[in-house]
Formats: sequence, structure tokens, C-alpha cells
Amino acid sequence: MLTEEQNRLLTLTGPGTPGGQLLRRYWQPVALFEELPAGGDPLAVDILGEELVLFRDADGRPGLLARHCAHRGADLSYGRVEDGGLRCLYHGWLYDACGTCLDQPGEPAGSEFHTKIRQRAYPCQEAGGLILAYLGPGEPPLLPAYEFLTAPDEQLYVNKVHHECNYLQANEGNIDPGHLSFLHRFLQEDKPRMVNGTEVGYYTLLGQHLAPEIEIEETDYGLRISTVRDANPGQRYLRVSNFIFPNFSSFPGNTGGDGYSINWHVPIDDTHHWKYQIVYRRGGPLDKALIRQQNAAELDEGYHLRRNRSNRYLQDRAEMRNHTFSGVGSLFAVHDKLATEGEGPIQDRTRERLGYTDKAIAASRRLLLKAIQDVLEGRDPPHVVRETASNEFSHMVVVSEAIDSAADWANFWKTRIASRPALVGATG
Repeated sequence: MLTEEQNRLLTLTGPGTPGGQLLRRYWQPVALFEELPAGGDPLAVDILGEELVLFRDADGRPGLLARHCAHRGADLSYGRVEDGGLRCLYHGWLYDACGTCLDQPGEPAGSEFHTKIRQRAYPCQEAGGLILAYLGPGEPPLLPAYEFLTAPDEQLYVNKVHHECNYLQANEGNIDPGHLSFLHRFLQEDKPRMVNGTEVGYYTLLGQHLAPEIEIEETDYGLRISTVRDANPGQRYLRVSNFIFPNFSSFPGNTGGDGYSINWHVPIDDTHHWKYQIVYRRGGPLDKALIRQQNAAELDEGYHLRRNRSNRYLQDRAEMRNHTFSGVGSLFAVHDKLATEGEGPIQDRTRERLGYTDKAIAASRRLLLKAIQDVLEGRDPPHVVRETASNEFSHMVVVSEAIDSAADWANFWKTRIASRPALVGATG
């Protein structure tokens, strides 16, 4: 368990908080590319307790500004995109993507007042179907050269889901291998999802072996989590996932070991967040139409799940008897939302009791607390990438397959390292 002060350090992320200062040292998603198409309307964005507006200028460049005009506080998300920037509807003040005030129509001819005005602005980059921003101080670090950020569009699916809880408890769910045998288990499957290297179905393995062996290893990017369960005679099922500083994870997901999935949890405020979901297939095009169809049944146009706390996630007790363990349908995002929102707006970690399967959660908290201390003492926290030579993450491996029982499963990931190109043009 944590102390009350430690829990506050890890969960409070608004401006000026130690946890917020940590998250601001990294590039964070602020929108999906599809939310801000060329010629699209300005988009109100809430992130890390700040009210911002995202827009594209006439050259298509994204700009992220403080939402309230420096003049008298009007909401710029209602503004006009014109004349090289975003113009406030109230008195016509015009700002470019860097926050420079370009025009103040009400000022006398020859006035230089506009040169004294600077709207708060944050640098943006576009990669992997996301618009990312750096909200921290000083020179932005490099955008990490993750494989999924340079994947061809046909091999990538991106989406997001709104959550009514603190970001940390949802992020911790990603590095909890024990819950797979319960929360996400299917009692019956129309089309069993097979594990690479064996004829045993994935959910059969999870249901038959409820107590996996777990090994964790600290890395330059966070944690590597290796989990093993018995499979066929002479085989074991190995799953390798990762906690990546400071607020996302990679895991087998829809593509098994042929690529991976990402859950990236970005605070809106201390009691709400967006989970950015990314599915990447290395071996070829994804069936994106199928993924969209599965999500469309559960997700509305505003990226909110139709099953939610207000309707008890439409839990069906009959379904629990013969189809799914949770009774809330087949979409994992619904399962996760039920579990993590059920912990409260901000989980009280002074009252929990961690066990063996929580090894990665305990380790990630220690790393995050140490990283917060680094920031408070003026040092870069882990995984802030500033040198091109170190911007390479082929060792961020995901595995989902049956292996020989005699294999060294804790080090098996090394056999799956591939040579992957660095992120072209990711200079920050």
C-alpha cells in the first residue's frame, strides 16, 4: 500500500503538482488525427487540468494554445481560423500557432501593443494517427522512436475512450497479468483465438491457469513484464508486455506477437482521462473495418462508451453464466472501465493489499515516485530522450506464444528483437 502523501504525488496532475510536472516532461497525445482534419474546426482540449484549444493554421500546422484569450478571457475554441492564425470572436485578436499575437483590430494605427502579448502555446507533432504535444518547460525532448509512430496507415488503428477515473488506476490495470484470467475471460467463444505455437485457445489457457509466474525487469523505458502459464505438455504460454514511462503500456492485444497494442492514459483532470488505444500489426494490413465494427457497437461519436456506470455497464447475469466472466459484453475497454472506475474517482491506495500478481504495479510506483523526485531536484526523469543515438527501442518487445517448457522464459524476449528503423524526422 501507499501512504496518503505518496498517493497524492502519483495521482494529482494539475499545473504545479509534482505528478503533473513529471507527465509534462514527455510528449502526450492531445487528440486523434481524425479529430482535426485539414480545414477542420478548432477543438477544445482539456489535458492535465488545463483548458486549451487545438487548431490548424492555413498551412495545416497544428497549434495548441491556452483556450482563453489574453484580452478578456473569451473562449478561443469558438474562434475563426483565418489570416494565418486563430481569431477571437469577441474583439478580433489573432494568434498564430506559436502564440504570437498578430493582430489587434481595435488598437490605433501604428500600435505595438500586440508585440507585448503572448498566448501560452505548446509545440505539437503528428505521428501514428495522433497529435502529440509537449507541455513541459524548456526545449522539448525528441519524440521517442516507437515502431507504431512510423507504421503505415493500413497497419495501424487508433482510437480513444473516455474514463471517469484517475489515469493511474487505469494505467496500472495494463500491467496486472493476473486479471486476464478473470475480467477478460470468455467462457465460450464462437471463434477461439489461438496462441501462436499451440492449438490451445488463448482464453482456455487463461481459464485453466489462474496463477501465472511473473518476472519483471527494469529497462531504460520502464518495465518489462514476463508472464508464463502451462500450456500443452512440454509447453508453456509466454506473454511479455511493457510499462512505458510515464503513462502507457504495450501488450499483445489483437495482433498477438505480430505487433502489439498500446493503452496510453492521458489525464483530463484528476478524476477523468482519455485512454488512447493503438493497434499495430507488423506483418501486414489490419482488418480495420472489423475493429471499427466492434467498437461502433459500444462507442458513441464522442468516444464515450454506451455501457457506463450510470447504466451499470448493462451487465447481464445470464451472459455471466454461459459466455463471459464479467457479463458486460466482449469489448475489453468496457471490462477495464468497469473495473477501474469501480475503484473510485481516485483510488485510495492506503487501503489496498497488494499480492504476488501485483509485482509490476508495485515496481512501477517505485519508479514513478523516484522519477517525480528527479524532476523536483532538477533532473530529467527516465525515458526523456534527448540524443538521437539513444532513440531506438527494438528491445521494447511484446511476445504471445507457446514455448518449450525448458526454455529460459524470462529472457526469451531477446530472441524476438528485430532491427527496426528509428523515427524519421523525430527531432522534437
